[in-house]
Amino acid sequence: MKNLENIKGSRVYGRRQGKSLRSASAIRLDQYFPKYSLSLDEDGGLDYENLFNHKPKEIWLEIGFGKGEHLSAQAIANPNVGIIGCEPFLNGVSGLVDHMDRESLSNIRFYMDDARLLMDALPDGFLSRAFILFPDPWPKKRHHKRRIVSPGNLQVLSRLLKDNAELRIGTDHHDYCRWILARMMENPDFTWQDHGPDQWHKRAEDWPATRYEKKALEVGRKSTYMTFRRKPRYS
Repeated sequence: MKNLENIKGSRVYGRRQGKSLRSASAIRLDQYFPKYSLSLDEDGGLDYENLFNHKPKEIWLEIGFGKGEHLSAQAIANPNVGIIGCEPFLNGVSGLVDHMDRESLSNIRFYMDDARLLMDALPDGFLSRAFILFPDPWPKKRHHKRRIVSPGNLQVLSRLLKDNAELRIGTDHHDYCRWILARMMENPDFTWQDHGPDQWHKRAEDWPATRYEKKALEVGRKSTYMTFRRKPRYS
């Protein structure tokens, strides 16, 4: 796949490629990559004003989109929204491209590297919604520093989200759920929108399922769906 030769690694933890891609998926990925992937310039900058061929009414970000089930479903349901997905895993990007090709989606852009690099290149108040769905819980204590929900990453998300924008976080890991809530409560820029188990254990109608959530349900693990809102900067 000639278009993938110059992808550089960065601060991403975890795998970048699993099993070999099927021939048809590899061909699609090679076709879609130059048209729909995002890349930063040598100074870490991005032409963020011209990410899409159209002018979307909103721009959303999904950090770690797995194989793209949720991201593609949101793109189908919200054709006037531009959605950016970050995923370092080659097989995950290939899965998203398969969805894009099957559904003829053009309101998606993807970044196959560390999400923080892209986030640092975006301007303040750029996003109307962000998703962190079923991230790796890194259960061992010595690996907790690798968890994507961290004070530093939340500070960046706070900068990127518009006033009253939503941040949705899902997990099926009990300890990580407690960790997430603790980190979110420490950040004064967010308010938790859920008011009881009937809300945080029930996925909203406009919150499509992910393959990781389905796997958790198959083994009897209950998932938690948390919605936070970015407080207005000035009241």
